[in-house]
Amino acid sequence: MMDGTGADKDRSFALAERANAMMRDYGPSATPRAYTVWYTYVAGTKPLMNDAIKRLTAGNPALTDGDIDTLYETYIDANRVATGAERTSTSVLSEIESIMEVLNLSLGSTTQYGESLTAMSRALDGSTLSPTRLHEIAAVLVAATREVIANSRTLEARMRESRSEIESLRETLEATRIESLTDPLTGLFNRKHFEDSLHKMVEASTAACESASLIVIDVDSFKRFNDVFGHITGDQVLRLVAIVMREHIKAEATLARFGGEEFGILLPGTGRAAAFALAEKVRTSVMGRELVKRSTGESLGKVTISLGIAVTRPGDTAVSLLERADQCMFKAKRDGRNRTMDDSADGSALTNVA
Repeated sequence: MMDGTGADKDRSFALAERANAMMRDYGPSATPRAYTVWYTYVAGTKPLMNDAIKRLTAGNPALTDGDIDTLYETYIDANRVATGAERTSTSVLSEIESIMEVLNLSLGSTTQYGESLTAMSRALDGSTLSPTRLHEIAAVLVAATREVIANSRTLEARMRESRSEIESLRETLEATRIESLTDPLTGLFNRKHFEDSLHKMVEASTAACESASLIVIDVDSFKRFNDVFGHITGDQVLRLVAIVMREHIKAEATLARFGGEEFGILLPGTGRAAAFALAEKVRTSVMGRELVKRSTGESLGKVTISLGIAVTRPGDTAVSLLERADQCMFKAKRDGRNRTMDDSADGSALTNVA
């Protein structure tokens, strides 16, 4: 009979074979991330990720490298951030317990000092004491006072240390929180923060009866860059788009990478004309950059992007606004790529290649 260890090993090999088969059938390529995603899929340990994969493969059986990156960062790598937050929270609790111990010791010392004073007061009350006895009582009071002073100084020093430690832990927690909302490749916000901010922007726009705009960006022919030049160059393309976005977008906007080669810009309080002008600045700036292979200095040509803009309307939701922006972006691609399209009724805001 096979023992438990042997059975576990056989199951691991079986899962590995199934993961490799899924990777061959659905792609995109045999990378460590892709293998991790597919192994997790066949193991069934992350139902939400499995649901996302089923949705992605329903209309298109082949996944892209961007799909794999998004799945990995959303459902697998997120655990690392959660573990960091849990570790920091545990440190905070430990520090609080340490402070409580010091406070309890100080309280005990103060109580004992009070009892000593009470006892000495009784000894002095209505009594005629010899000089020797008075000296003894004074010595006890001095010793008790010195002990309280020493304990108070210890408490003060410990509290200073704890304040510094807690401030450091607070900064660590804040860094962990920011990391959980950040796309590690580009440094922009990730899909989670993008979706949360999109909901808030639409709600605020409705409440204030003012316009807000959403720009959706997709890198043109991104799969070709990955296939021809490799994933490292593909990552360089994504970073380039992120850099240009930062150069042209005002502080009030939210910049995010929410898919493999998809980016979003949230513009609260911004109407159609301003959003369109901003989108065009980003588009023409990206088009004007020459991509160079870092290792060789070889020119890899130009990168272009297609953009879709949606402006809030009465009754809009985050979903409806995003759908319109997506539709405009797809229309820009169908009409030749490297252009911006908005959701105006006449479609007049279509911009051809500069």
